[in-house]
Amino acid sequence: MNEPILSTSPTHHRTIRILSYNVHSCVGTDRRLDPGRVADVIASLNPDIIGLQELDVGRRRSGGIDQAEAIALRLKMDFHFHPALHLEEELYGDALMTALPMRLVKAAALGSYGEPRGALWAEVDVQDTSVQVINTHLGLLRRDRLRQARELLGPHWIGHPTLRGRPAILMGDFNSIPSSAPYRELGAAMADSKSQTGRLPDPTFPSRFPLLRLDHIFVANGPKIVEAKAVRNDATRLASDHLPLIADVTI
Repeated sequence: MNEPILSTSPTHHRTIRILSYNVHSCVGTDRRLDPGRVADVIASLNPDIIGLQELDVGRRRSGGIDQAEAIALRLKMDFHFHPALHLEEELYGDALMTALPMRLVKAAALGSYGEPRGALWAEVDVQDTSVQVINTHLGLLRRDRLRQARELLGPHWIGHPTLRGRPAILMGDFNSIPSSAPYRELGAAMADSKSQTGRLPDPTFPSRFPLLRLDHIFVANGPKIVEAKAVRNDATRLASDHLPLIADVTI
């Protein structure tokens, strides 16, 4: 699964690689702050569309840099960033990145009792098909996660009239295992890896000794997950406290 994938088959199906990755403010399990190392891990996986969570922008704890911009520049990709958390001039949030044509549709907060959370929605052109891509990071409180999952399925996101019937991908750190109520509600409305390939990817957290499946990719209205995998190697065990999750998806 290490070759770049963006192709057209004789039946005109296009296959793209989706990456969801909680980068932990680019601080690795060795406590080293290194956005370049995170970017190199991402580049090694050859993704077409990337959803990142836990990025710092202008925060003193991470040297004041714009991590979203730094990673996107290194990957030679366009990006959109949404700050779920504002601390005066310091920002913390999520991003979508791709080298494909991309237009931001929406970036907004999700309802939260605990730490603020949000989501980004962009339209990405995969050859002649527009794919609606949403990246999110759900809360740590159970009631937050259930509320946020329902909000994402509601009329302002997945259930929005302009998205109905159109190819859609939802990814992120859901802080929810597959047996949880938020996951079950999302899985009832969208397809996951198990429903399309017969198996779930391996756990993604914590990266050194993964026990929990917290990061997920869902699809709807046509896209099909061909294979999904939590990438575990020496580099991914160090770069973040989550493993990157990749899925090869036909459009």
